[in-house]
Amino acid sequence: MAINKAKVAVGFIVAGVLTVFFGTVLTFVGPIIIDDQIVKNTVIDPKNEMSYTMWKDVPVPFFMSVYFFHVLNPKEILKGEKPMLEQRGPYVYRKTIRKDNITFHSNFTVSYREYRQYHFEPTMSAGSESDVIMIPNMLVLGAAVMLEKLPYLTRILISTTFKTFEEGPFLNKTVKELMWGYDSKLVDFLNKYLPGMLPTTGKFGLFSEFNNSNTGLFTINTGQDDIRKVHKVDSWNGLTELSYWRTPECNMINGTAGQMWPPFMTRESTLPFYSPDACRSMELVYQRDGVMNGIPLYRYVAPKTLFANGTDYSPNEGFCPCRQSGLLNVSTCRHDSPCFISHPHFFNADPVLLDYVQGLNPNEDEHGLFIDIHPQTGVPLNVSIRLQLNLYMKTVAGITETGQISEVVMPMIWFEESGYIDGPILKTFHTNLVILPTVMESVQYGFIVLGLATVLIASLMLHREKKRVSGPRDHLRGVDNPAASHKEQIKESHDHETKDKSFMNNSEK
Repeated sequence: MAINKAKVAVGFIVAGVLTVFFGTVLTFVGPIIIDDQIVKNTVIDPKNEMSYTMWKDVPVPFFMSVYFFHVLNPKEILKGEKPMLEQRGPYVYRKTIRKDNITFHSNFTVSYREYRQYHFEPTMSAGSESDVIMIPNMLVLGAAVMLEKLPYLTRILISTTFKTFEEGPFLNKTVKELMWGYDSKLVDFLNKYLPGMLPTTGKFGLFSEFNNSNTGLFTINTGQDDIRKVHKVDSWNGLTELSYWRTPECNMINGTAGQMWPPFMTRESTLPFYSPDACRSMELVYQRDGVMNGIPLYRYVAPKTLFANGTDYSPNEGFCPCRQSGLLNVSTCRHDSPCFISHPHFFNADPVLLDYVQGLNPNEDEHGLFIDIHPQTGVPLNVSIRLQLNLYMKTVAGITETGQISEVVMPMIWFEESGYIDGPILKTFHTNLVILPTVMESVQYGFIVLGLATVLIASLMLHREKKRVSGPRDHLRGVDNPAASHKEQIKESHDHETKDKSFMNNSEK
């Protein structure tokens, strides 16, 4: 049985058109399917094994790198000279995080406490925890500023107390003691006779409250009712707003808990989060696009207004009393101690702060904070949060330990908390969010190209087939009608005779 090539070509054309249609439908349906999968895997739900594990246990390596500002000229500082500082470190600690007391609520929220532990990493550090560092003594110089408005005789009595317990203006302690606490007779005395005056009841250290502690009771949205609210803080320690600051705007608890954000971000999106350690909400802004191991990302950084004072940026007036821009006064949530937070080395701060001390060299690469985030899922890929703790120091009459110290905001320590997705999690992330969408995109456009090619080739085949068939039909038309063919032959013969006669007559003339 002979194959009808024309019908076959038409069949291929129909198939090609359907293939193009299917590919076109996929270009619209494909992204919807991917987005739907992202929503399902972003919601905080124990059924989502991978994403829930990432949220609950944070199986990403996190490190805290600590740098101390070692004081080189303590005696000269007491005489009013400019402090000379030398950065020591990093002293690196591995940070482990786990969530506990996880409770899901009927209003699509979940409560939990997040516990953190720090373990020293000698191989990643520039020294050991036994290194001796000299920094200002917060118990003395900080207390002097806090108590400067007390009667003069009271200040003399306080100075006598410092001498009794052998507390001087500067500390010469090991890294371990400065970080996690050291024995102090003065601390024991204050805790016994003035309980509640100090933030700790045991050893006194810069990070003594951090290790084996939790960040408070967070209640956040699961996103089950609205994916745009996932990870956003509903309350912290039962509070929906703070009471540390002077304006409602500054007391707002905004954004997430700082680990993940809602999906489907744009370059106009910001990264708001609440930090219990900084006692306030903060917001990062988009800086640029980037790529990490083939995964697209947005980099978010701190705007210059983050720690600006109320004069330079009026919305920050609620964080005052302020000093120069670039300093956040955290005394109201740190037992009134004259402490200020800034970027390391006073990066993005008022340049005058650099004139008060020697040994600082701010630059964005080393001292700017950033979060690299995958915009489709809101999952951070690479994080580096860098902050500096400063102590406001000055001469206080009656407290002889302060000597003739010039008024200065003194850097004491800065630290970087960093982490990045790596290992099996990165591979899974790359497969699900890069490879599969790329394959789907290739398939949908492959269908379109294949369909168009099929239609084109089949159309050419159909055209050739029609042309081939029409030629023999014209040749056979006379055989099919002999009478007509005979009449045409007589007509042609008559025409030739007429032309010949005409030619002969013209010749004779």
